[in-house]
Amino acid sequence: MKPIDVLLLMGPTASGKTALALELARHFPIEIVSVDSALVYRGMDIGTAKPSAAEQAACPHHLIDIIDPLDSYSAAQFRADAERLIDEIHARGNIPLLAGGTMLYYKALLEGLSELPQADPALRAQLDQEAALQGWPALHARLARLDPVTAARLQPNDAQRIQRALEVCLIAGRPMSELFQDKAVPERRWRSLNLALAPAERRWLHERIALRFRQMLDAGFLDEVTALRRQYPALTPGLPSMRCVGYRQAWEYLDGGCGYDEMIERGIAATRQLCKRQLTWMRSLDVLPLNAQEPDAGRRARALCEAFLTDQTLPAGLLYDGQY
Repeated sequence: MKPIDVLLLMGPTASGKTALALELARHFPIEIVSVDSALVYRGMDIGTAKPSAAEQAACPHHLIDIIDPLDSYSAAQFRADAERLIDEIHARGNIPLLAGGTMLYYKALLEGLSELPQADPALRAQLDQEAALQGWPALHARLARLDPVTAARLQPNDAQRIQRALEVCLIAGRPMSELFQDKAVPERRWRSLNLALAPAERRWLHERIALRFRQMLDAGFLDEVTALRRQYPALTPGLPSMRCVGYRQAWEYLDGGCGYDEMIERGIAATRQLCKRQLTWMRSLDVLPLNAQEPDAGRRARALCEAFLTDQTLPAGLLYDGQY
């Protein structure tokens, strides 16, 4: 049986993935599956740069607005949902286009997942308490002793990932990096064209990040966070939804932890760090790079998709061969 054709479009935040996905949808019978750990949350629209109602109406979208901000959504859940959606979209005679910037989800889909221990609320509370006393850099140093491989790819203030890595080490008695090596590659009934949209110049991306963050504020981002806090009284800054870049900094500002200008600086800096991690993850995947700065990136992407979907040889001359 011929495998199902699947298009993947990944890239860092603010690289133009949504616009390119919609452009491809105008030329191919596409349904878009979001690969974004923030777009799953209802009510988090401005700070996540969620596709507008008009954009979602222009093409079927999936895995957007599926849970409340009090809930969590894992890479394992994404993989199960994505595999189901790939089959359903194909059965309707359409082409699945998986687009977004959560690289862990792509890794889970393409390479499988390791069996990691489940979260331990009591241990997490203990680690949070230690971080409040010592700071996350101190816990990062502790992680470096237990799992130097994982610690090397994390920033000293990356609270969520440091906490999870320490949690895994302490529960499993083994470094998380070792557990990742135990994963089995999933069997697939589909083949994919893996496009990576990235700029040739990091400065270009940084300028877009700063502009977009300020545009979010102008669009009412702080009002959105205030409304979420009012609608969900049990919401806390420690939940995965509020750990999303931008939301964490907005929460600190609303609680009086920083000034308005400092909140902007922190939000932009956190988004830049996220992009740096996304680009690092992308380098570990088998992808075809596209230069996000080129005006004809859309034409190049369409040509690559056309060649892939019609079983032609992919035209290498259309690819960006620089570093990202």
